[in-house]
Amino acid sequence: MTRHLLFLTGTRADFGKLEPLAAAARDAGHRVSFFVTGMHMMDRYGLTRNEVRRMPGVSVHEFVNQAEGDPQDLILARTVTGFSDHVRTVTPDLIVLHGDRIEALAGALVAATNYVRSAHVEGGEVSGTIDEVFRHCNTKLCTFHFVSSEAAARRVRALGEPVETIHPIGSPELDFHARPSGVTLEEVRTRYAIPFADYGIATFHPVTSEQDSIGQQAADLFGALADSGRNFVTIAPNNDPGSVSIFQVLEKLPKDRFRLLPSMRFAHFSELMKNAACMVGNSSAGVREAPFLGLPSLDIGTRQSNRSDAPSVTACEASDRAIILDFLRHHWGRQVIPHNGFGEGTAAQRFVEALARPDFWTVSLQKAFRD
Repeated sequence: MTRHLLFLTGTRADFGKLEPLAAAARDAGHRVSFFVTGMHMMDRYGLTRNEVRRMPGVSVHEFVNQAEGDPQDLILARTVTGFSDHVRTVTPDLIVLHGDRIEALAGALVAATNYVRSAHVEGGEVSGTIDEVFRHCNTKLCTFHFVSSEAAARRVRALGEPVETIHPIGSPELDFHARPSGVTLEEVRTRYAIPFADYGIATFHPVTSEQDSIGQQAADLFGALADSGRNFVTIAPNNDPGSVSIFQVLEKLPKDRFRLLPSMRFAHFSELMKNAACMVGNSSAGVREAPFLGLPSLDIGTRQSNRSDAPSVTACEASDRAIILDFLRHHWGRQVIPHNGFGEGTAAQRFVEALARPDFWTVSLQKAFRD
């Protein structure tokens, strides 16, 4: 039976995880639509709504939920209002949302209060920031759980969710990295005016609970990277509180060795990662995609704490200058053994297999804690 799946996306990062699932559902004959909001709608972050628009065979509804600098609670309230209106209009069979950001929390609240089935992607993970609180809230609000690992599945069970609603599928973005990107490195370098062939990737996002120190953390990290003499492609931070302080640091970096980009098309970013010398920062890509690709990564600060046990990940604080420089000296350009702790690139297939089970659509919407 054909179902209507409504995907909620607020950032370039969550779209990279939801796109493989949406494409597989579309190809399986389901009707697929996207509610696009958050960072996607903001010029400073590359207007990544265009990435969603380019996806064939899906419908797209766009909604502006914030202006630069708006507080998180106000963004939550606006998103709940806008998404609720949309859900009542399009009446989806399943709302699909990802992770731990404020837009996902809004979607989970709307689904729960309107008794619409919902699927949470990559719940059950730990990270050490307020994102973890939002993530676990989404687990309790959502009907189904498409998790990235057995460890995540255990945590979702510990939160009282029934085992029959938990589906370990791996991390969906690995599906894309597992196949050829479709572009060459030269095409990537030309499109984004990247002047160097030997480069690392650096991405440093705000930590909402560390707004007072995040600017200094960025200054410490990028100061060490600058002193290393290496070249870096730097992807702009997300729009969480504290991003302004990070941008102030990035805009002062030497432009001959740091290519600052607001965003990248996912295929191009995948090819960039596959040819990088290392990855540095606090993006989930450093603890998830990088190990999968055999790329050494340096995880900075608390944002991804306890997220990965891959041996190719080195962790330190932004102020640990000696560790940062030592990592760049000894790990730069070294291929490591790929790590499959977050799956093997088959998440989309497992997702549609779950949708095809008749009992998937008969799970009760009245949630009960399972001891």
